[in-house]
Amino acid sequence: MNNRRTRMRSALVVVLTVLILVPAGILFGRVWADVEDRRDSARLEQKGVEYITALGPLVSALGEAQSATLSGTSAPSGSLTAAVAAVGAVDQRLGSELRTRDRWNGLKQKIDALPKVTGGPLATFQAHVEVTDLALALYGAVRNNSELARDPDNDISHLQQAVAADLPAAIVHMGRMADLSQLVAKANAQQQAQLGPQFGAAVLQVNTSVNGLTDNLQAAVDDTSSTTLSGNLVTGLDSFRRGAELLTSGANPGGAPDAATMATAESRLQVALTNLAGITTREMSRLLDDRLDTLDYRTAEALAAAGAAVLLALAAIVVPLTGRRRPGKTARVPGEATRDLTVLPGGTTETNGRPGSGEAGSPASRQREWTSAVR
Repeated sequence: MNNRRTRMRSALVVVLTVLILVPAGILFGRVWADVEDRRDSARLEQKGVEYITALGPLVSALGEAQSATLSGTSAPSGSLTAAVAAVGAVDQRLGSELRTRDRWNGLKQKIDALPKVTGGPLATFQAHVEVTDLALALYGAVRNNSELARDPDNDISHLQQAVAADLPAAIVHMGRMADLSQLVAKANAQQQAQLGPQFGAAVLQVNTSVNGLTDNLQAAVDDTSSTTLSGNLVTGLDSFRRGAELLTSGANPGGAPDAATMATAESRLQVALTNLAGITTREMSRLLDDRLDTLDYRTAEALAAAGAAVLLALAAIVVPLTGRRRPGKTARVPGEATRDLTVLPGGTTETNGRPGSGEAGSPASRQREWTSAVR
């Protein structure tokens, strides 16, 4: 009965241990899967930031090429060639994962065909508009496919909206506004009727993009845990806004454009845009690195907890088994005297060295010996 009870207790310990380990294992699996999903998502977003970083110089170079072509320069600029090569290299590495390969190939074909456009300034301008629209669409594809557009943290969400939507849109529409102001000033009545609405739309888009950029950067500063974001953005954003205001003033909607003012504004904007884009992408990369560090810590924490649970479970099973006392001979009670019954010659007995009487084989002798031994 004692052995049966011991086996039942051991079996019960094993069953209870398994019942504890199974839900603990399920919980650990879910935590591990969640951490791995978030880590994969953060790494994909880092690739999106890398692609966006390469697209910034391309959009600026396309704006410069547009202005140069409308002013009579047909040869492709060195900055545009370098920007195309940089984006091509990034797309070669990341295009398959970000699903941008087809978009980039189509955009590159349009860029290569720009020097071959004929038909005068209007046709040249429309060809550049098509190319820059494709570049903005590529920005959107990178944001969506890298999951930057769905980032759960407010600071990164606002930063990616600023650097991958508002900022390139502002660059594109400011370039169009500046070039359209020149075209409208030189156009005849029929051409002015065609270009006037485009110029007004460009001015409106510039104001919308600049305001959106300002709001998103301010929201990122308000919601971030970064200690460097606020100070770095203030100077860059102020320089950008002053350059945009100067460019709008030089374009002079409704009047004759001021070429000198616009040239000064474009020079300032180029520096401000490069600085602002660099600050924003660096901050996004730093925030994503911090997120990966936190996820690595959670992974180590989960592994430590799982290891501790397994060790405790093994201890709960092993300790009762090793601590069970093995059955042995019955121990003599301390202080209990032993009796030595010896049969002597002649049929007498000796107990503990004391002689007795009676024949050894008689019933009376055996009774006396048994009684003496029991006592």
